[in-house]
Amino acid sequence: MDADNSSADALSTIWKHSYKGGEWRSCVNKSSGGLPESNGYIYVEANGGLNQQRILVICNAVAVAGFLNATLLIPNFHFHSIWRDPSKFGDIYDEDYFISTLENDVRVVDKIPLYLMEWFDHNMTNVYNFRVKAWSSIHYYEEVVLRRLLEEKVIRISPFANRLSFDAPPAVQQLRCLANYEALRFSNPILTLGEALVSRMKERSVNHGGKYVSVHLRFEEDMVAFSCCVCDGGEQEEKNMIAARERGWKGKFTKPGRTICPGAIRLNGKCPLTPLEVPWTTRVRLLPHRFKIKQPNLMHELLIIVHEK
Repeated sequence: MDADNSSADALSTIWKHSYKGGEWRSCVNKSSGGLPESNGYIYVEANGGLNQQRILVICNAVAVAGFLNATLLIPNFHFHSIWRDPSKFGDIYDEDYFISTLENDVRVVDKIPLYLMEWFDHNMTNVYNFRVKAWSSIHYYEEVVLRRLLEEKVIRISPFANRLSFDAPPAVQQLRCLANYEALRFSNPILTLGEALVSRMKERSVNHGGKYVSVHLRFEEDMVAFSCCVCDGGEQEEKNMIAARERGWKGKFTKPGRTICPGAIRLNGKCPLTPLEVPWTTRVRLLPHRFKIKQPNLMHELLIIVHEK
């Protein structure tokens, strides 16, 4: 794909490539007509990291709301105990664009009407919360959740990440695709930062013959704790990871009969690379000795900028 193409041109070329089973085709199919009367409001709380929030919360919430003919309240992002990131939906994504893009397929609003909130003393914690099991089928929402939605008019689902199975009818998958590929556009500050980074990379590549590699380290405390790997931090690290696992998953790793074998996990290649291992990996791949490492504040990525000398 030509790196100098515009985003729209670049995306349009993706579908021209074939794969073994046939031609790739877009899964997006936008509606043009109006929507029937809403069955009520759905409020979801987005837990997890940015990728989980996008794919497994926002896109799934759009799919569920559309399938149930419900109105989706802009998802609320959890304040993560480790990252301590106070960002809201509008800080990450263009909220107005999201709402307008979906308007013919799913109703999305930024607030619930006051007359309905009066029933709950204007407090979302008073709204009935569905504790939906992970990877529930869309039919569960149709058979169980919809009934309560019609009764309450407002329901809450928290947490919501991973609460919809991937095995869903084409109409549900279409809504997921519409949300992910059409409706979700980063907010202007993030787009501006991204454009500046790409421009700088192109400039340095032309002027210095530079090469660029973006590596998602995924080396946050919660990920390392969840992996059950040992990363040479000694006894203190072990205590910290046990505490992080209990804080984040409360008993999941201490169930009777569960054995954690860090050595076996590492041999199976399931441990995240440590910051020390990253340069080793780049060197094994025959990259030059001298390189710069930059980590943009708004991206969970390690940008390794290699300059040949």
